[in-house]
Amino acid sequence: MAMPPIPPGKRKEIYKYEAPWTVYSMNWSVRPDKRFRLALGSFVEEYNNKVQIVSLDEETSDFSAKSTFDHPYPTTKIMWIPDSKGVFPDLLATSGDYLRVWRVGDTETRLECLLNNNKNSDFCAPLTSFDWNEVDPNLLGTSSIDTTCTIWGLETGQVMGRVNMVSGHVKTQLIAHDKEVYDIAFSRAGGGRDMFASVGADGSVRMFDLRHLEHSTIIYEDQQHVPLLRLAWNKQDPNYLATMALDALEVIILDVRVPCTPVARLNNHRACVNGIGWAPHSSCHICTAGDDHQALIWDIQQMPRAIEDPILAYTAGGEINQIQWSSTQPDWISICYNNCMEILRV
Repeated sequence: MAMPPIPPGKRKEIYKYEAPWTVYSMNWSVRPDKRFRLALGSFVEEYNNKVQIVSLDEETSDFSAKSTFDHPYPTTKIMWIPDSKGVFPDLLATSGDYLRVWRVGDTETRLECLLNNNKNSDFCAPLTSFDWNEVDPNLLGTSSIDTTCTIWGLETGQVMGRVNMVSGHVKTQLIAHDKEVYDIAFSRAGGGRDMFASVGADGSVRMFDLRHLEHSTIIYEDQQHVPLLRLAWNKQDPNYLATMALDALEVIILDVRVPCTPVARLNNHRACVNGIGWAPHSSCHICTAGDDHQALIWDIQQMPRAIEDPILAYTAGGEINQIQWSSTQPDWISICYNNCMEILRV
């Protein structure tokens, strides 16, 4: 991913956007009619934070903010509705103190619903992450520091004055781990609707099936019980997932058919890894990014033989907080560091 000078008339390989604050969460829009649109969340260590929707003008090669709205506390994750056909309302979800679903208009974004599972308490248990089910976009799952995961059902209800009202209800809540849960992700296995995994402060990866919630499967456990912060399922082969531990310099690849034994360790980073993103269109490519300013793309097809080196490396201008690989435009990856978001052609 070394960037040669751009000959006149050739499309750029990198586009950059500078936000007015540190960028932490980020996600590509999935709708076919909104190609280069992303949502960005601020990381400001106070109550008042922001979410910004930006899009690239392909004529001028510039990103611009289409709308900015207030958000209480930093967003721990942002996701657009996984609606690749553009048939659902244009919705965006954020997690923080609660799960919120927003409707995005051309110039303004408004809150559709706030999903709160702590009705009896004045205190909320912050949400560390969530995932939006690709097969059934009426399902979302959240992970929380209170050791639980909650599966939410979303309804886009009756048309009222030409506007669909969106509401949600708890389908199920389960104690997923012995300690805080840090991430949750639906798997494409078994139809793609019912299976999900979570990681947490107890150092384990656990897999659940909504049809049989009375038991879970431990896929991996860190021997020192170091907390696991993130997990990501392979988009093409649901047997594989990636995870990373707190302050770790490596990403671990797991095969659910061989529990508890990593099939690969990707360990070229020189500082802790912050983000993992599988290629949307290939089962053997994954991107990792971290505090060493590096975004690395790996080809893992020779597993279980050791994967020595990445096939591509990009050095950013700061510690990379997040990496997102566009599902609808698989030759573009976005990263964020400091107050900058860049999209890179790969």
